[in-house]
Amino acid sequence: MPMVDGDLPSGLGPEEFSARIFGTGAPRSGAGLELAPFRGVRFAPGIDPAAVTSPPYDLLDRDQVERLKAGEARNIVRITLPDDYAEAAATLRRWLAGGTLVTDPDPALYLYETAGQRGLIGALGLRAEADKVVLPHENVYPGPVLDRLALMNETRANLEPIFLVYAGDGDTAQIIDATAERPPLMEFDADGQQHRLWRITDPALHVRIAADLRPRQALIADGHHRYATYRALQARHRQPAWNHGLALLVDSKRYPPHLGAIHRVLPHLPPEVALQRADGIFRTTELAWPDALSALSDTPGPAFLLGGGDSLYLLTDPDPTLLERALPATHSARWRNLDTAILDHLLIRKVWEVPEDEHSVEVVHDDPEAALDRARRTNGTAVVLTPLRVEDVLAVAAEGERVPRKSTSFGPKPRTGLVLRLIDTP
Repeated sequence: MPMVDGDLPSGLGPEEFSARIFGTGAPRSGAGLELAPFRGVRFAPGIDPAAVTSPPYDLLDRDQVERLKAGEARNIVRITLPDDYAEAAATLRRWLAGGTLVTDPDPALYLYETAGQRGLIGALGLRAEADKVVLPHENVYPGPVLDRLALMNETRANLEPIFLVYAGDGDTAQIIDATAERPPLMEFDADGQQHRLWRITDPALHVRIAADLRPRQALIADGHHRYATYRALQARHRQPAWNHGLALLVDSKRYPPHLGAIHRVLPHLPPEVALQRADGIFRTTELAWPDALSALSDTPGPAFLLGGGDSLYLLTDPDPTLLERALPATHSARWRNLDTAILDHLLIRKVWEVPEDEHSVEVVHDDPEAALDRARRTNGTAVVLTPLRVEDVLAVAAEGERVPRKSTSFGPKPRTGLVLRLIDTP
């Protein structure tokens, strides 16, 4: 694990940085999957949860943040996306002292339900990747980790849960079903979805859940940078309270997650140039909307929808010789067959020669029309993809590999502000 006395290691690429922060080569501890109860911090009864909670911080743009702040002075984004880290800590302390936030009296696991999905919110035991208990499937970058590290270190709190999935259908599932038969602790609608929360405080149920989870494996579906931050804080503080991080754990056998695509927008690449360079390396077929989207989803093998101008083109059947040369030989055959690997290594890097940074390659979650609109506004190129398969992501992660950056959009993601975890709460 990296030492982070004042800062994270600098000068490392994402692969080496991720390997160090996740503990790829660390000694195996033998510890299993753990989701511990804790005394959650929640908005006080009488405060409308729909008004004070928010979508995850990394799905919000500046305009959305300002609208949330303008709508309710106590919205959680004032802490999760502050203008200043010290200001966030001061706001948290003020809300605690004034009764806006209250601490539950007993340690609990929290059952959370939204969009037909149920999962448990608790304190996840942090594990080195070498243990093969908590599996990352994406690399992380120093910048976002530094941001969350400064925020969590200043507030001494886990402010929003990361999202993990595991193959369960065991005793925990029975406990969840029984708990959901009771009236919820809270229930509200936000962003077109119903959200419900229950509290599980019975120590005997905690013991049963712990025994059921211990031998299992969990995949980080969303929140890699926050999990990396948990690991960095664990290394920095070396105290028991930092050995856990707030997480939502969902049984993928009972509640298969939605896995959406993350589309690319290249604002500095005109679509006619993108098409000209791709033609001859891919088979290109001009199609009309919405037939183009159907053709994309029905096409086996590597396929991409290219747009941004007045026309849409389906790209299929890449030149096998050029494809073989473009993809790194160090990766498995399964990884080399991922659409996002082919897009990144063959199209973006080799054919279009576009640097992979946030200014040259933007991303749009799930919504292909939004990606195409964004490309048209910038005279750029949109690349619409089909989602990866969950089984491919699991298999790649289990082998210690990472899918290419921004390959997956798991959902539904937990709403921020329902339950917080304070490090200093006994």
